[in-house]
Amino acid sequence: MAKDFTTGSFIARWGFAAVLVLGTYNPSGYSYIGWLMTENVTFGPVLAIVGLVLLIAWIIYLRTTFLSMGWLGISLGAALFAAIIWLLVDIGWLTLDSTGIIAYLALLLLSIILATGMSWSHIRRRLTGQVDVDDVEG
Repeated sequence: MAKDFTTGSFIARWGFAAVLVLGTYNPSGYSYIGWLMTENVTFGPVLAIVGLVLLIAWIIYLRTTFLSMGWLGISLGAALFAAIIWLLVDIGWLTLDSTGIIAYLALLLLSIILATGMSWSHIRRRLTGQVDVDDVEG
């Protein structure tokens, strides 16, 4: 059934969100932004197509996340993940000098927020039994 939601469904959404986030930017430089910032790169059709595909994917993920979780849900999720990073720094597992690791962690946590937004209707239906209007078949 198309409406079945499993752990694998969430992991697939998270995997795509992680590819989207890390493919757009990451500290290693192996990303779309890194590609654009490389010296002697001429903007051409390939860069334009990749950029447009990334933009379309970002719009889909962001719009769905904002519609499903709203500003409050996104803000609470971001605050929770910021507090987790703060805890890791506070207990000494991370240092503020490890900016690359913190950047990767922040990017992965952003991908979790996006994946949760893409999955929120399914998660809410599982937790509460409530169905979104978009889910009603006619």
